Amino acid sequence: MTFEVRPIGHVESALTDRGAAPKQADEGAPDAWLVLDPALAPAAADLAAGDELVVVTWLHEADRGVLVVHPRGDPARPPTGVFSTRSPARPNPVGLHTVRVLGRDGTRIHVDALEAVDGTPLIDLKRALAPRSEER
Repeated sequence: MTFEVRPIGHVESALTDRGAAPKQADEGAPDAWLVLDPALAPAAADLAAGDELVVVTWLHEADRGVLVVHPRGDPARPPTGVFSTRSPARPNPVGLHTVRVLGRDGTRIHVDALEAVDGTPLIDLKRALAPRSEER
């Protein structure tokens, strides 16, 4: 089976070097802009400052052939299957990033700490859910 994923926009960021980018947002990632296709303006009309979003990206610079990594690129850590890590290298390099909306200018959405590099394609935006209860 095959299917098509179309980008809805891209990231504008000061991060241009994947190797120098933080591995997680809380490790010094800068604010960024989510630049949406203008045709998608109705889909973003209700987004406002303070909203928490899950940004879904396509990590276009990732190696899709990697199945096992040393977590966080640390050779002292044991080799681990990518499905047990947050590595960008994986069969389908989908990135998940939780951000807070700082403001917007039409279809340009200013967000806080985002570790995606400049030009990263956006796949989707979803409102973040409140944390699940520890009771199950």
